[in-house]
Amino acid sequence: MEKHNTYDIYYDKEGDFLEILFGETPENEHTEQIDPGIFITRNSETNELRAIGIVSFKKRCHILNEILKRFNIHFPLKISV
Repeated sequence: MEKHNTYDIYYDKEGDFLEILFGETPENEHTEQIDPGIFITRNSETNELRAIGIVSFKKRCHILNEILKRFNIHFPLKISV
């Protein structure tokens, strides 16, 4: 199970967009859409997952746990709306 020392959580209420950043932001990164409205950002050099972004989070907040499990990420907080 992958663990991180720092987390940054950003939520845009107007846009209903949640983003969780794991650790330090790498200088070289790439973002891809893995499902409609769900984005992941990886370190381009190590391919390590660095962020998860979810559009329309209020309607589908349950999907965060599914994504964390898919990437074997331990997240110490529960986020709900």
